[in-house]
Parts: sequence; structure tokens; C-alpha cells
Amino acid sequence: MSKKYKTLKTIGNYNNHIGVPLTILSLNDETAAVIEMGMNHKGEISVLTKIARPTMSVITNIGTSHIGELGSRENILKAKLEILEGMEEDSPIIINNDNDMLHEWYLKNKDHKNIITYGIDNKSDIMAEDIYTDANGSKFTVNVQGKKYNVEINIGGKHFITNSLCAICVGLQNNIEMEKIIEGIKEFELTKRRMETKKGINSSTIINDSYNASYDSMKAAIEYLNDIKGGRKIAVLGDMLELGEFEEKLHEDVGEEVYKNKIDILIVVGNASKNIAKKAQELGMEKSRIFAYDTNEEAIKTLKNIIQKDDYILVKASNRMNFDAIVKELEV
Repeated sequence: MSKKYKTLKTIGNYNNHIGVPLTILSLNDETAAVIEMGMNHKGEISVLTKIARPTMSVITNIGTSHIGELGSRENILKAKLEILEGMEEDSPIIINNDNDMLHEWYLKNKDHKNIITYGIDNKSDIMAEDIYTDANGSKFTVNVQGKKYNVEINIGGKHFITNSLCAICVGLQNNIEMEKIIEGIKEFELTKRRMETKKGINSSTIINDSYNASYDSMKAAIEYLNDIKGGRKIAVLGDMLELGEFEEKLHEDVGEEVYKNKIDILIVVGNASKNIAKKAQELGMEKSRIFAYDTNEEAIKTLKNIIQKDDYILVKASNRMNFDAIVKELEV
């Protein structure tokens, strides 16, 4: 948006009933605003959208974050769709059409709502084709009104291709030239502790994704780790919080992703994360390649002993697990 307009944006995680009004009250001479709305209970986005009155909305995912509070993915979908309450009836809503629940909602509502879709797998308004991705970035083509454009992202991982498609939808809806949109995507930089690459001890590479964790982001990060060429892949994973009765199952699902993606060494910290280790071992990962601990200090000690040249180490957990402390001990 800032490629064409003077743009106000949500800073950090100012996405709740305090942060959203503070962001809006800081409007000065900006002509566009990108406002993040967060929630972990029903009714919260209903309040925020009536404050912000968005002219366009984006829903990127219906996953399992806060499922312990909301009870089901169906309820998460309902809570996120509250954003429509603050919008004009014909205002556009942009959705990730590869997400199963958003795709189903689109099919039921496409005839009477202004829905714009993006995706890789399901046929969508904006789609990525000819995809190439590695640890350092991705390239793909996108067809806009019969013309093909090449898009580059300086960050690896399929999920960032999906995010870029979303950005293209937003840009086109706001009459931004495709060349400017491509430029903006190429200049994108991650915030701290989100897939942040650092040099580690013994010429290793640390992927610091310790800002937060849900099943969906764990899956994406583990797939990204697997896609990296060369070197051993070490996953240091901690508890995902606010999962309620789904805690054991979702941690086991992460263990399945670890096994499926052929991670070389698994280190888990925290009580819930022991289910990651248990599932990976049940599926056939060798016990000698799995370490389960109660504290970050124990994980750090093991890592310092086992890290070799050219290892890639993913560090990821919910924020309260303080996994940034592990990164600080390993980086050089």
C-alpha cells in the first residue's frame, strides 16, 4: 500500500480493543490504513470492526490458534467473519481460497458477497504458477488480466508465496500498478523473531521463529526446514499454548509433520511438547535422534554439544516459552 499511498499500519501486536483505537487515533495525513484485528474470543472482532469500519477486509487463515478458547475451527471462522459487521454490504473481502474452511464459505457465499480469492491449489482469482522456492527465497508467475508477471520474494517458504498472492489482491483492489506491487513484495522484510535467519555456532544457521506458534505455523516452518538443501535439519520445538482440550492432539500432529518432513534431530521443551516427541517416535523416528526436556537450559546444553558445521536449526514455540533465550545462546 505504501508504494502508492501514505500508509498508516498496525505497529507490533497492537491488534486488540486498546491497540486498534490507538492506531486509528494516530492517523494524521495518511490516505490509507492497514489495521490488524486480533481475537481469542467470540465478539472481539465485532467490536474492532465497528471501530475501524474497514472498506476492505482480508482473512488469511482459519487454523487452530486459540481453539482452546473458541472450541472449534467452525467457531474460529465465525469469530473472524465478524469483520463483515463493520463493512458496507458490497465491500470486498479477500480470502485464502486454499484454506479448507474459507474455501467452503466462499462456495456458499460467492453469489451474494463481493469475495476475491487467492491460492495455489484451488482455482482462484489470483494464483501462483511456475513456483520455485528454496531457503533464500521464492519465485513464481501470476496471471493478471491475461498478462503474466514474475514475482520474487526474498524469504523462503510456501506460506510466503500465499501471503504475496494476498498482497497482490489488496494492491490491485486499490489501483496500485502491478510493477509497484512486485517491487513492494521484493522489498518485504520480516519482523524480529519471525523466520529470522542468524549465524550460529560451528558455522550453523539458526531460523529464529520464536515469536509465537500454532499448529499451522509449526507445520509451515517444519516444511520450510525440510525444503532447505544440504546440512542436517534440527527442529527445536516448544509448547503451543491456549489449545485447551486439543492440546495433546495438535502437538501429536506436529510430531507427525516432524516425521513426514524427515527432520534429522528433534529437541522438545515443555510438558505438552513431549507429545511431539512421542508421536514422531511412534511413527518411526529413531529414539537416539529425539531429546525431550523440561527447561530451555537443558536444550541449550545438548545443542551446544551436537551442532555441526552447516546444520540448520529451527527454533519455534509460543512466546511465553521464551525460546529467544535459546537463540541468544547459540548465535555468534
